[in-house]
Amino acid sequence: MSKKHTPWLAILLLASPLSFAATPDAGARTAIDLQLEQAQLTCATPALPLSPAERETLRGFYRQSNFAPIWDARGRLEQLQEQLAQLADDGLDPDSYRLADLRRLSHSREQRQTPCADVLASHIYLQALQHLGWGRLDASSVEPIWHSPHTPPPVRPLAPPAFALAAVDDLPAAFAQARPQLRPYRELRHAWAEARRQPLPHWETIDAGPLLRPGRRDVRVPALARRLAAEGYLSAAAVADRAQLQESDRYDPLLEEAVVAFQRLHHIQDDGIVGPSTLHELNVSPAARRDQLRVNLERLRWLAREAEPSMVLVDVAGATVSYYHDGQRLWQARTQVGRAERPTPLLKSRITHLTLNPTWTVPPTIFRQDKLPEIRRDIGYLAENHMRVLDHSGQELDPRQVDWYNPHGILLRQDAGPKSALGVVAIRFPNPFAVYLHDTPNQQLFDKLPRVFSSGCVRVEQVHQLLDFLLADATPAERERIAAIQASGETKNVNLPRPVTVLVAYWTVEVDADGRLHYRPDLYQRDASLLAALERAERL
Repeated sequence: MSKKHTPWLAILLLASPLSFAATPDAGARTAIDLQLEQAQLTCATPALPLSPAERETLRGFYRQSNFAPIWDARGRLEQLQEQLAQLADDGLDPDSYRLADLRRLSHSREQRQTPCADVLASHIYLQALQHLGWGRLDASSVEPIWHSPHTPPPVRPLAPPAFALAAVDDLPAAFAQARPQLRPYRELRHAWAEARRQPLPHWETIDAGPLLRPGRRDVRVPALARRLAAEGYLSAAAVADRAQLQESDRYDPLLEEAVVAFQRLHHIQDDGIVGPSTLHELNVSPAARRDQLRVNLERLRWLAREAEPSMVLVDVAGATVSYYHDGQRLWQARTQVGRAERPTPLLKSRITHLTLNPTWTVPPTIFRQDKLPEIRRDIGYLAENHMRVLDHSGQELDPRQVDWYNPHGILLRQDAGPKSALGVVAIRFPNPFAVYLHDTPNQQLFDKLPRVFSSGCVRVEQVHQLLDFLLADATPAERERIAAIQASGETKNVNLPRPVTVLVAYWTVEVDADGRLHYRPDLYQRDASLLAALERAERL
């Protein structure tokens, strides 16, 4: 998804020679070197401890300058402060980067030229670049993504970025280089930057009660109108006009139109009915909505490191799947994902093969929680759904001979066919969760929101369109063979001509092509814990 950029660093090195001394005097070099031996920087208030790994990163940075001071040149320290202040537009707290210490030191020529001040500035600079490029937090400790051996996780480098030293005379370029180039990140950053510069809006909460349906009357309708006006879904003039009406408590068509617009931008069924889901989203506070933007900037910093130019990307909270090739999205469709109690796992793997006309072996959890109650109610459920009872050696058993109140040593397998839970194809990739992408006979559920109906797997709408992309490198003969297998109804695995990366990720807000923010319900209740982790990190 990220674009390749002109290697401006090489141009900068040739066109703008750095002002570092080629062979700094031994005293300056020794002073910096000695400072890096210290376990803390005492010029910071309070003193800033440095871990052995941080000191080694700094040594690598200063080694490039022959241990000459870096921040004593005119304007560099001031420009660093400016860039740190602008980190607020990335949802990062500038004060957590010791901005006050840098301002204090920069006011005194004597203090700013000390080795401690120089090392402090370098440490803050490198830390800010890493947080921009890799995330303020380590994703593996907050929202881990499982990786297959063929798609290993990105590893934060201990060494400073290659461009860091060369760009100290153009710090805006350095921070831009570190910042993710992912389009969703740029768009959300712009939306957050605009929002944080505005006063925090205020809107009232709406009391719980019966469903608010168009045409009905309810004492909460005036509050609903004011709430929608607070975010611009209804004009202030319309609210004032309604207040003059004798029937201001009637849920009229104008108000219904505003509710539908709200529902569409909050990933709720756009039926105009104010039920529990719509009421919940209406009552999310303005502060929580802003926090949602900030939290997802962090997620998109992680995503930028995971994304590849060509891949299948599953957006769990948005319930969509996309196919990218050379950084361009060529296709997108709706999905059905895991319910909160059986969430779709976050992972990165490689799609290796397809199962055509798949049978479905019922996973143990679904067997216990979903199928057993149905079978106990009516043994005919098995035949009706084309399910066979097998022992663990694969031998078919007579279901009437099974004690369904104490079953053991058995499994259920659904035959391939139009009623198969997996539809006509399953898209397979290595993972320990036994999940995959697949077709579904429940096509009508794609029209619902939120689309949380599965037990962890991802059901894909228009799955044959995705197959066309996955089989792009197949020969005409291979395609004919696959079509023949599909038509025969035979269950068979088919390898892809070329494995394709699949990334299953989670984020709860994005910006559409018209610049509008689309909020998604936090299906798995992860926003609050991520926000808390960010705030803890900023207090350290």
